[in-house]
Amino acid sequence: MLDQINRPSDLKALSREELRQLADEVRQEIIAQVSKSGGHLASNLGVVELTTALYAVYDLPEDIVIWDVGHQCYAHKILTGRRERFGTLRQFEGISGFPRRDESPCDRFGTGHASTSISAALGFAKARDLRGSKERIIAIIGDGALTGGMAMEALNNVGQLKTDLTVILNDNEMSISPNVGAIAAHLSKLRMRPLYRRVEKRAKNVVENLPMGGKTLSRTAEGILHGVTHLMAAQTGIMFEEMGFTYLGPIDGHDMELLIEIFTNVKKLEGPVFVHVLTTKGKGYEHAENDATVFHGVPSFEVKNGKVGKTPGGITFTEAFADHMVRLGEENPKVVAITAAMPDGTGLQKFAERFPDRFYDVGIAEQHAVTFAAGLAAAGLRPVVAVYSTFLQRAYDQIVHDVCLQNLPVVFAIDRAGIVGDDGATHHGTFDLSYLRHIPNMTIAAPSDAFELREMLSLALEHDGPFAIRYPRGPSPIIPREAAEMALGKAEVLAEGEDVCIMAVGSAVNLSLRAMEILAETGVSATLVNARFVKPLDEELIIELAKRCPRLVLVEENAVQGGFGSAVIELLASEGICDVQVRQVGLSDEFVAHGARPVLRELHGLDPDHIARVAADLVTKRQPVD
Repeated sequence: MLDQINRPSDLKALSREELRQLADEVRQEIIAQVSKSGGHLASNLGVVELTTALYAVYDLPEDIVIWDVGHQCYAHKILTGRRERFGTLRQFEGISGFPRRDESPCDRFGTGHASTSISAALGFAKARDLRGSKERIIAIIGDGALTGGMAMEALNNVGQLKTDLTVILNDNEMSISPNVGAIAAHLSKLRMRPLYRRVEKRAKNVVENLPMGGKTLSRTAEGILHGVTHLMAAQTGIMFEEMGFTYLGPIDGHDMELLIEIFTNVKKLEGPVFVHVLTTKGKGYEHAENDATVFHGVPSFEVKNGKVGKTPGGITFTEAFADHMVRLGEENPKVVAITAAMPDGTGLQKFAERFPDRFYDVGIAEQHAVTFAAGLAAAGLRPVVAVYSTFLQRAYDQIVHDVCLQNLPVVFAIDRAGIVGDDGATHHGTFDLSYLRHIPNMTIAAPSDAFELREMLSLALEHDGPFAIRYPRGPSPIIPREAAEMALGKAEVLAEGEDVCIMAVGSAVNLSLRAMEILAETGVSATLVNARFVKPLDEELIIELAKRCPRLVLVEENAVQGGFGSAVIELLASEGICDVQVRQVGLSDEFVAHGARPVLRELHGLDPDHIARVAADLVTKRQPVD
């Protein structure tokens, strides 16, 4: 069946049985591809029938479907003309693992972070109303993303504006990890109740059999119907109906016949409609169903046995953080840990198991996580907020006003800093040095290896103020060094040379170390500095080196605007040191695409060969390389 599908309209010619067969083929296509390239598997397998039924009823791209987060869009991509390119999934210059507006007319809104779909869909709906057009607008959001405050704000606004808009809740009881909080508890209650439609039918039979007639009764009957429905299905969907939605569900998200019937009728309804669909994460692949957390975002694996490939290398930065957090928690009962729905991804699961009363998973709510941490700190505890760099962006105002303005001792453990890889622009952590550095009271450190991460974490929990530690994804290198005590704002000289000075921070230190070795092979002698801290800088050392060797290469895996290099240049300017040749190596003013990390690093000049060429050009006084 899949060979016959080139666009969503092709689904309309298929019978119900053919649609079920098509869904099976789509599911196998997803499993086969993700087993080779890696990607989001469990979430995509759970929405195959939902996607197929939806596109068989609606008219894409005229009708607009917006997927929240977007890590469940693989079936969407296959059914919207991208099957031939599906083998390039998440590869450099291939198709993205998330919706992208520049990829297809069916990707009407780009996504990648949670809780945005309803807001965007409402924007499309009101634009439609102003134009006077008739397209249908559908937002699909997961129960995990529904815990985000932005989703609640959007639902409230939809109910207020009362425009035609359908929200489909894809309820699989999980985001990446099992959901927490009151919304999750409410949805759990709804899952235990009979279908709203069945209750409504029983209520309708009661009303229609009343021995009365006339228009007045007809209007009265509508009120009786509404009341009887809620009486017979206590609390089913009341939260959403009180917000102004017509609530339908919960319904089986893998029943193709029922889904098509529901969507066909929903398409005719006016006003806000909320369709509650129950799905199984990992549906149709036993290993993903049994362990949806592991198969949420997975590297390549063997389809037959579900054996997941191991990332080569030693201990990862995340593992080093996780182990040291447990150790620090044992030493200090005031240490508490907070995550926003990422206990496994951030490594905090170990802390949660050891200290369950001092661990808090707040759901997909980064803003709340930061201010909650501020409250804990103000009350005398030592909170550590573990979060991916890209997601911390969502809590910027809370960092400024609730933590830094009050100079509260909150530690931010910022994982996935720098280039992340296959997930692309929405997930790279390339801005954190820039968006944190200018905030008063903030200390910013970046370890070059796991040893420094542990030392910095210990130092951060002794520091009386906000402290951010940013570290990359993946295994830690082993940086050769003599034993050196970690001190606030102090850098480390790893090698002494006379021709050029390379100053690097965080993940760029290991790259620069290899660049220094390349330079040595050509007779260029380089000083290599591991900056360790972006704020405060080791001003004394930087000024001394700039005067002694006025050729500086500043390297960071961050946007060059406002980052580590900018901080050094600002320092030199403030000291009146103008006779220094400076080159910055980092990420230029553009969003980084998706692809393997080595490919992206080379593309953006963050590889040892390019760093060495930049340094060599300074020594020979040639123009800098592009």
